[in-house]
Amino acid sequence: MNKYLLYAQMPVVSSRYWNMVHGQTPDQVLEDREGVQIMQVLGKNMAWLLKCIEAGKQEGVSRPKEEKRINTNYIR
Repeated sequence: MNKYLLYAQMPVVSSRYWNMVHGQTPDQVLEDREGVQIMQVLGKNMAWLLKCIEAGKQEGVSRPKEEKRINTNYIR
């Protein structure tokens, strides 16, 4: 899945493992302690990245200029 986000030049927020929890009800989801922790780490990392982006904007740091795409045809 990440290849589509990276292809679109999106920032990707990471965690410790796959970003999911397991359970059929909200109570069962909360019993998945590892999954809940992974989602908490993801949320903290996302908040940090958003704060970094905002701080950069305030300091005049802009996004990298988009370059013209070069396409390679592998069939010759």
